[in-house]
Amino acid sequence: MAAPILSYEGLGLVQGSGWLFQDLDIYVGERDRLALIGRNGAGKTTLLKLLAGQIDADKGKRVIVPGTHVVMLEQEPDFSSFATLMDFAVAAPHAPEEFEVAAIADQLGIDMSRTAASASGGERRRAALARALAQNPDVLLLDEPTNHLDLAAIDWLESWLARYTGAFVAISHDRTFLTRLTRQTLWLDRGSIRRKEIGFGGFEEWSDAVAAEEARAAQRLDSKLRLEAHWLERGVTARRKRNQGRLEKLKEMRATRAAMIGGPGVAKLGLANDDVRSKSVIVAEGVSKSFGDRTIIKNFDFRVQRGDRIGIVGANGAGKSTLLKLLTGEIQPDEGSITLAPTLDGIIIDQQRSLMSPDKTVRDILADGGDWVEVRGVKKHIQGYLKEFLFDPGVMEASVGALSGGERSRLLLAREFARESNLLVLDEPTNDLDLETLDLLQEVIADYAGTVLLVSHDRDFLDRTVTVTLGLDGSGRVDIVAGGYADWEAKRIKPNTVKARAATAAPLPPPTARKKLSYKDQRDYDLLPGRIEAIEKEMAGIESELSDGSLFTRDNARFNALTAKLEQLREEKAAAEDRWLELAEEVEALG
Repeated sequence: MAAPILSYEGLGLVQGSGWLFQDLDIYVGERDRLALIGRNGAGKTTLLKLLAGQIDADKGKRVIVPGTHVVMLEQEPDFSSFATLMDFAVAAPHAPEEFEVAAIADQLGIDMSRTAASASGGERRRAALARALAQNPDVLLLDEPTNHLDLAAIDWLESWLARYTGAFVAISHDRTFLTRLTRQTLWLDRGSIRRKEIGFGGFEEWSDAVAAEEARAAQRLDSKLRLEAHWLERGVTARRKRNQGRLEKLKEMRATRAAMIGGPGVAKLGLANDDVRSKSVIVAEGVSKSFGDRTIIKNFDFRVQRGDRIGIVGANGAGKSTLLKLLTGEIQPDEGSITLAPTLDGIIIDQQRSLMSPDKTVRDILADGGDWVEVRGVKKHIQGYLKEFLFDPGVMEASVGALSGGERSRLLLAREFARESNLLVLDEPTNDLDLETLDLLQEVIADYAGTVLLVSHDRDFLDRTVTVTLGLDGSGRVDIVAGGYADWEAKRIKPNTVKARAATAAPLPPPTARKKLSYKDQRDYDLLPGRIEAIEKEMAGIESELSDGSLFTRDNARFNALTAKLEQLREEKAAAEDRWLELAEEVEALG
């Protein structure tokens, strides 16, 4: 283990009438890549501020190696006293030079001369990133770094952090981001902290093992109250298992939609079918929309079927919100038509999160001060309904103003999902939600009986929830892909490769129907799962060795060799998975 460059020993902090946490020991090594995991309200942001030295603990000792530069990227930095984004960026404690900020801002695509007051959430997030990264920190503390960023900016940030030679601690609800980048995990849970030398990709298995051991301990002590407290704190192991079944159902729905979308001929056959027409709830025909000289949507044809889960993706400014507004009838197209089923009754939960009065109680918000909640025509006791949304029933009398941002978002979801509806519109729903609430939201969407329209930059969330992805590239074109974000990303890459090969290839003879796989294909189909498993084990071994923070300085050649080998294995694994999936589709087609 590398010597810590930043640590807290015996850390304790009082919040309200009691300890938020106490007697915590936490350390950061010089090349650590730490995921900080915990429920909303557990104190993750507070812990980052303590590590950054922004607030003082009530007990404990903060130790930092002299000369170590620590920078924190706050979730909601204060721009109020700055005229421009650049003024904000160069006002840091260890202020970078303007040219240093500009170099990073250019790569992030942000104009730092923009007035701070008029900047959007995405522009402010980019400006805050430019300020933090330009300071060249030794330790970078990241609080929800991907919030308000589009997919292109997230990709850029991931590449920057992959090359970064310092240490970082990241709080994020973006599973893909954490899985790709982290090598160690800090789990803040009920006032205590656990550390494991694994990245976020191994967190669920680890946390399930911890939960199972706690359950066994509780049974040995015959403590039902302790089991109940455990359910409130975790409560997701069984949910995750149920979600496996939901994911299988999602795959079936995607397969059905893929058959309907298919190629042009297949799509026309599907649209001509009376059953398909009767299930259509939104029909877009020849839709185009422009603002000034810029075309946002061009010649868009699509039918949203009853029960579809539609994901809308693209860079900021590509037209995601415009497409969402067109599909819901909020704005009208310049050309073409949008027809909505007369029975549509929608709930819209936008990224601004409709304000709830801070003086009202949770009981007021959900049950108008009573004890019962009307949940889509069924009465539920407020205590039971709060549990479904991972609240302790004791929070009933708490004011909205006393809740954390994530808890307020969860309360809003609980209120809106109780309403009768057949169309759910979600614009960036994952902002401010912790990982357990994301699991819950996936479950609620999967069980929702109506149609879902969803705008999100959360790649993992899209892969787990949507049946069709509408991808915008900013040119006016809308790609329609059966599946989630990964399916859309694959479609963007493969067509160009296929076209290039087709242009140089000799004409192929008409295909003959196959009754079974060839010997080579069958062998690949049988052996590839074992090869993929072996690759994953080899990758895990390399990642474990790379987690030694001293390796980079102790044996730089070894570090570089392992890094190169890991990248090679990732590419080999991706190729093996693609090959096996192609064969699996062929096996399914052959019956």
